Amino acid sequence: MQKFGARNPWSRREDVRLLRGEGTFVDNIAPENALFAHFFRSPVAHAKITKLNVMDARQMEGVHLVLCAEDLHAACVAEGLPFEIVECPDGSFGAAPRRPLLAEGKVRFVGEPIAMVVTATLQLALDACERIEFEYEELPSHMLVSPGGEPLHSEAPENCAFNWSIGDEAACQSAFSQAAHTVSRTIHNNRVIVNSIEARGCFAEQVDGRTQLALNGQGVQSTKDEINRILGVAAEDIRVTTPDVGGGFGMKAMSYPEPILVTHAARVLNQPVRWMSDRTEAMLTDAAARDLDHDAEMAFDSDYRLIGYRVETKCNLGAYNSDLGQLIQTDYFAMVLSGVYQVQNCYLNVKGIFTNTAQTDAYRGAGRAEASYVLERMMDYAARELGVDPWELRRRNFIQPEQFPYINATGEQYDPANYDRVLDRAEQVANRSGFAERRARSKARGRLRGIGLSYYVMNAIGNSKVSARLEFPGDGSAILTVPSQSSGQGHESVFAAFLSEQTGIPEEKIAVIQGDSDKTGIGVGTGGSSSLTTTGNATLITVAKTVEVFRPFVAKSMQVDPDLVEFDGETFRAPGSNLSPSMLQAADMVRVAGRADLLDIEGVGKIDTWAFPNGAHVAEVELDPETGVVTLEKYTVVSDFGNLINPMLVEGQVHGGCAQGIGQALLERTVYDDNGQLLSASFMDYVLPRASDFPHFDYFNEPVPSTANAMGVKGCGEAGTVGSISAVANAAADALCTRGVANLDIPITPERIWRLLQ
Repeated sequence: MQKFGARNPWSRREDVRLLRGEGTFVDNIAPENALFAHFFRSPVAHAKITKLNVMDARQMEGVHLVLCAEDLHAACVAEGLPFEIVECPDGSFGAAPRRPLLAEGKVRFVGEPIAMVVTATLQLALDACERIEFEYEELPSHMLVSPGGEPLHSEAPENCAFNWSIGDEAACQSAFSQAAHTVSRTIHNNRVIVNSIEARGCFAEQVDGRTQLALNGQGVQSTKDEINRILGVAAEDIRVTTPDVGGGFGMKAMSYPEPILVTHAARVLNQPVRWMSDRTEAMLTDAAARDLDHDAEMAFDSDYRLIGYRVETKCNLGAYNSDLGQLIQTDYFAMVLSGVYQVQNCYLNVKGIFTNTAQTDAYRGAGRAEASYVLERMMDYAARELGVDPWELRRRNFIQPEQFPYINATGEQYDPANYDRVLDRAEQVANRSGFAERRARSKARGRLRGIGLSYYVMNAIGNSKVSARLEFPGDGSAILTVPSQSSGQGHESVFAAFLSEQTGIPEEKIAVIQGDSDKTGIGVGTGGSSSLTTTGNATLITVAKTVEVFRPFVAKSMQVDPDLVEFDGETFRAPGSNLSPSMLQAADMVRVAGRADLLDIEGVGKIDTWAFPNGAHVAEVELDPETGVVTLEKYTVVSDFGNLINPMLVEGQVHGGCAQGIGQALLERTVYDDNGQLLSASFMDYVLPRASDFPHFDYFNEPVPSTANAMGVKGCGEAGTVGSISAVANAAADALCTRGVANLDIPITPERIWRLLQ
């Protein structure tokens, strides 16, 4: 019988290594003799390149290589970076302009790489970039998230990459025409810069005739494929590895020019080459996120049942398509457009706009966080406008337990849940009944207090087909190799614990390998809150396959028929035999029989439907009307993540996700001027939350096991972010409504609050 979370381990094997400073990060483990790469980047947002002279830089002593687009083409490195495009209802496809490794003829955002220099020292690389002559004819910058302006690409004359929609527009309009009540709002979702604690970096070298790249990404296979395609290196001659990673959050899963160019330089020079982004460079060039404007409308009947919902969205793609940039605010957003509510008449229209800014792509909660934000802000606006309690309005429209599996308005099948039960628990542990008294105490001190609710649902999406590999090297241990990639989630701990639960192999005897394209199999890495769902499923299949392979050898030792041998999750047993060998002992039997070839087993799993974690976030804030300062006083999360493998890791994921959502809601503001210059390009200007900005997080799990996978898990990595942004915004709006403020956009900075109250 399979066990899931039975042992509830409460430790992380990674922590000792990382806390002692013994982590293996790319900038720490680059070869000592590696040359330094640095990039000459565009100082302007939009311009024609009229002169690019790199000769002075090339002639400097200690400069090994200077590359611009012309040099890449001469070396037959002509392919651009990859990306996905949407298919629109009329059969057209999203605009697909080339995204070059180095700027070709034009620059389109501040920070776009124009040339790369490779030198003996980093300081020399900086000096060499100063010697590059760059002249340009500046063009008007298009900074508005709307069609029009100077075209960035000929493929998108109005800077509109696509006009995409989903849903029955006529049916939705019919619902609105019959509605007793309608509510409409314009809602902005602010751009955020991801700011992982470790910026992007890599090094490349030639080892025994093979090209090897180490980078701090979220998976190795996609990058290997890019090197194969762009540089023309045979797949068997490429190895990509990922050591410890200091945060990814979706941003590090994307394609960037720097790793490809560093790899090319290492091949040209036959010397190791390293590159590490600094913080301002990261802020200028990393894939940013969100940056949307929505016109949203809701239609209700006389009983306040939601009968229609439509959203018109304009999303900022940045200057180029990033990997999933076109999909995030279309397909991914649409998956949970209608949230946890019984409304089938929905319509979503999205226009993707190119602007002279850095590209946007996936960030924790990709698409689902944006959809939840609009929907849950609208539910609060509707409740206030209709004079209905916001908690009751949600309850009245919840999908009910007996309706599962439920097909939502855009065709997604939700697995079982009980939203009422989760919300009841949230109301209890958040002590909503005592809020009036707390608000009165705040008022007596001249402060405004508000409480905000958000009820989210999201799908855990990732690689539908994934492999896991189990090896028995003969030293009394086991090795589990997985294609997912940890960037702080604790994969080494959770997958060792998971395998231990399924096989009885002690956790301390299990090594988990990830981030090595020579060893990991099918699957492109971590994303979409799906690592345990997909890799766990593949691990179960691998264990089952291992049991079948070992069964005949165990039966021979037991002197019984193989069909009588069963594995109970810890030992092999059979009627009529007093032997009960463990999995490791069975591996020794296979080895003694001379079949070491059977001690390396790979299983492939496929997920056909996704799990849908859900939950209620309750935020309580206090505002100082004199200064505009917002203080988060109390925060409660009740989620349904299904079965838990390691509760401590889950709670950590919730806390981290909430911190990022709260940061976006209260503090993080990306500011470009009209000429495309990023004004918030350092931590002097871009504000991240600190520990002192958070109260204690009260977290609880009210599980309804998923039916979408064998483990009954639902995924948790992004859920904290998906639920928290609107909870905090709704709490601040609740506080401000007592002063007559009807509309509130994020980030809820002190300046914004002060101006609204004046």
